[in-house]
Amino acid sequence: MASTSEFRNGFTMRYNGDLWIIVDFQHVKPGKGPAFVRAKLKSLTSGKVVDNTWPSGHKVDEVRIERRISQFLYKDDYGYNFMNNDTYEQVAIPEKLIDAPQFLTEGQEVTIMVLAEDESPIGVELPSNVVLEVVYTEPGLKGDTATNTLKPATVSSGAEVRIPLFIAQGERIKIDTATGAYIERAKD
Repeated sequence: MASTSEFRNGFTMRYNGDLWIIVDFQHVKPGKGPAFVRAKLKSLTSGKVVDNTWPSGHKVDEVRIERRISQFLYKDDYGYNFMNNDTYEQVAIPEKLIDAPQFLTEGQEVTIMVLAEDESPIGVELPSNVVLEVVYTEPGLKGDTATNTLKPATVSSGAEVRIPLFIAQGERIKIDTATGAYIERAKD
């Protein structure tokens, strides 16, 4: 059991029969009344985000999560296959546990979150951004860059993203994996 004084971003707990990770928290000491802790929680099973409040000093059931660096190998009927970089063990993980599977490419390093008590994978985190090549997009018209207009493009992972008109086929771009938004041209 852990107290609310031990809360921090990334703290994982079992609450209401589900596994939750703290995305954001705040200790509040109002002028009148007892102190309390307000936290934004993200479910590790469904991805749902909720706000919750506890009185200061409240006890919660802490869950230990291990983060392991792994390499994406391939996708098959069993799911997405990853290899642990330290032990070379392979594990197949279903698509629903992966943050942004459309941006995975072979050989890419990711972080697999594993429940320490039974060694079961509970999630896969991609890097905050990835660099991918634009494999197909319509050509932009010369002089049509005055506005912030975006066009669809297919990248090397197979995902479709919206990119500025000046980006051409064959260029490498940086994409935010959380939102799927174009960030910038890749600096090689």
